[in-house]
Amino acid sequence: METAQLLQKQIKNWIVLFIILLVLSGVTAFPLETELKLLNENASFLPIGLQQWISRVYAGVSETNQHYKFMAYGTDWLAFAHIVISIFFFGLLKDPVRNIFIIKAGMVSCIAVFPLAFIAGPVRGIPFYWQLIDCSFGVFGFLLLRFVYRKIKRLEIIEINNLSAVKLSAV
Repeated sequence: METAQLLQKQIKNWIVLFIILLVLSGVTAFPLETELKLLNENASFLPIGLQQWISRVYAGVSETNQHYKFMAYGTDWLAFAHIVISIFFFGLLKDPVRNIFIIKAGMVSCIAVFPLAFIAGPVRGIPFYWQLIDCSFGVFGFLLLRFVYRKIKRLEIIEINNLSAVKLSAV
């Protein structure tokens, strides 16, 4: 049987992992051109269609940065947004039961990846397989948060039972 302490430790560990992954997925937007250059130079193991797409994206980012460097400011804000969003998850480290709404908001955000990818993707000329890659962030984020959500609900039941037992023993 799971104890409250064990559940709290597991919840904290999973939330710390989620925070780290969220921050890392954001900060990779800062050196975008450098990352794309490395990927483009070492993409021979990928399918030819993906190699061509990466080459095209690298050329677009590189040329844009060369002539309109200020456009990269948008990806700087994307990175910043990931960092800011991750800060909210610290509330779960303090009190996961009370702050479960953060998990719910995170799961809704993960689901919202799908309409964004499947609406904006075609409008922006993003290949379907790349839209699926973007959606994978929503899938994996949702699964991780749903897993943690269930642990928090079990912790809540344990806390309610412990509170009830304390009240009964006081009588």
